Amino acid sequence: MYVIAFLFFLGIIVALLKAHKNTKDIKLEKVHIKKKQAKPLTGLNVLQISDMHLENISVSPEELYDRLKEEPIDLIALTGDFLDRKRTLKKLPSYLDIFQKLNPKHGIYAVFGNHDYVLKGKHFEQLEKTLQNHGCITLRNEHKQIVMNGVKMNIIGIDDYGTGNSNLTASYDGLKDSDYNLVLTHDPNVVLEMNSTQFDYLLSGHFHNGQIHWPKPYHLVKMGKLARMNMVKGLLYMHDKPFYISEGLGQTGVNIRVGSRPEITIHHIEISKAQSDAIVAS
Repeated sequence: MYVIAFLFFLGIIVALLKAHKNTKDIKLEKVHIKKKQAKPLTGLNVLQISDMHLENISVSPEELYDRLKEEPIDLIALTGDFLDRKRTLKKLPSYLDIFQKLNPKHGIYAVFGNHDYVLKGKHFEQLEKTLQNHGCITLRNEHKQIVMNGVKMNIIGIDDYGTGNSNLTASYDGLKDSDYNLVLTHDPNVVLEMNSTQFDYLLSGHFHNGQIHWPKPYHLVKMGKLARMNMVKGLLYMHDKPFYISEGLGQTGVNIRVGSRPEITIHHIEISKAQSDAIVAS
């Protein structure tokens, strides 16, 4: 009996050690988005970093830089859930310095997630200020326009849907004509309400692919309709429009992963003056 119990607990320890090791096994995903029947005038390489969860992250700033230093990066999109404890704020600048060091010529843009809104009052303001002081443009139901080789792109930041902070009307208010609308948000469930909302591509995070995806991420069911539709990671489509759900870089709750891996993503987006509703990806 004691031998069986010992072997059982030994097996648990081994499994937990492996699950923690998985949090260091970072993957670099590359996604190519283009429109059919439209000759691209320019291409944009967007680095997406989501769900850093600095309370539980196993990838150092230096390791992140080593993985990305040879990659051409034009723009960085940070799609929320940086942290949820004020004491962790001191860890954020070293990562933001790395993002600046990657020298994205069209800037760094950030939106907030549900964990960020655990911070209240001056502590949330400190988070936003830290991002801004390190070169990030924060978008809370706001948009900015950039111009590349004569092609105009709107970057639309929709605030977190799950916490009730999203406002589609405000996000698009005063939007200028453009050749491409790129949406940044944290909780992808907002896409369910965007049937009549103009966008070409949407980047999000939030689900971590369950983080513990074994045998299935049943616990995601409570996180909205997309999870119940088994739409929890990668390149997906809604209303015939493409959107992407990152598995995230850090972990929440406990620093383990089973059946999932920490992710950084580079999206190569082809943009042209010609407009077409038909989208293909590879």
